[in-house]
Amino acid sequence: MKTPIIIGTVLLALFAVSTFAPFAAAQYQAGGGITSLDEELKLARAKVQMVKDHPATGSGTPYLDANGVVGASIISGGIFGGIFIAFVVKAKQAEKAKRA
Repeated sequence: MKTPIIIGTVLLALFAVSTFAPFAAAQYQAGGGITSLDEELKLARAKVQMVKDHPATGSGTPYLDANGVVGASIISGGIFGGIFIAFVVKAKQAEKAKRA
């Protein structure tokens, strides 16, 4: 009877610890290691300068590409829409065969 309570308490403790411990902080640092504030500012200035030098390149998100937002949405809609239409046609055929 006490086993579910103990398991629940342990899981709750693990969730609480994982929210307070920054395990994924390394992904936001340059090179994955510890950098100084000066290095971070230097990288940030270089990024800003690159954007100023190439204003027509945009954000880099290919909206109309098949790998982009709209392209992937159109492809997914086509696939799932085709599946839906196939189900509707099969249902109509089954309904017609049932009446006959």
